[in-house]
Amino acid sequence: MSRITSTFSTLKKQGRKALIPYVTAGFPYADITPDLMHAMVSAGADIIELGVPFSDPMADGPVIQNAGEKALALGIGTREVLAMVREFRNKDTQTPVVLMGYANPVERYDIKHGANSTDSAFIRDAAAAGVDGVLIVDYPPEECVEFATRLRAHGMDLIFLLAPTSTDARMAQVAQLASGYVYYVSLKGVTGAGTLDVSAVEAMLPRIRQHVSIPVGVGFGIRDPATARAISKVADAVVIGSKIIQLIENQPRDKVAFVAHEFVKNIRAALD
Repeated sequence: MSRITSTFSTLKKQGRKALIPYVTAGFPYADITPDLMHAMVSAGADIIELGVPFSDPMADGPVIQNAGEKALALGIGTREVLAMVREFRNKDTQTPVVLMGYANPVERYDIKHGANSTDSAFIRDAAAAGVDGVLIVDYPPEECVEFATRLRAHGMDLIFLLAPTSTDARMAQVAQLASGYVYYVSLKGVTGAGTLDVSAVEAMLPRIRQHVSIPVGVGFGIRDPATARAISKVADAVVIGSKIIQLIENQPRDKVAFVAHEFVKNIRAALD
């Protein structure tokens, strides 16, 4: 059983929902991420989504795009992100960590660090660092059967996005490969965009669960405790990213972890 599956199992027994904050690795300071991750866990985060900076993030809105650009300017790439996870694991061996990103950095890492016909350098090194799951935005299910198999062989889950436009056929296809949880994008747009329609999410989740037996997390557009609480009544997990990025963006280094901690703590209280 993966750490992600174990976490959801424990939460279900407790009658609680998972809180999954997202932060861009290496933002707003190159060396801040492990401290930031620990702060969010101490505030009640159950799983951490760690964004791998990329120059052309098609699913991300202006806030996370800007964070990614700043992290890239600080020299943060996939190798540095894996080092952050390893540092986090020195103190925390339980909290699941999911890398969220795009195909280009994964495939470039393989090219630079020695992929072959039977293994992937990215998967090998991610597993060794302590990564529990991977969400690659632009890997459709029909293109990553082998990728999913290799991840599972290393004890990691492959997480997929579903959207308001996803058909029943697409949901069924995702269900065949996904593990850990699926991530429902709650609105038609990029991260941080639009106003979340809670009733639309409530209507969509039963459709998803007709096909998907693993937990369903909901993200995009969740920015405050009230909305998080409303979503938690129908979802298994609440994912929040852009709001955290906005809150920490202009903080001095010694305030970043505190600001994130206080925000996550308020969301956790609302969910509970």
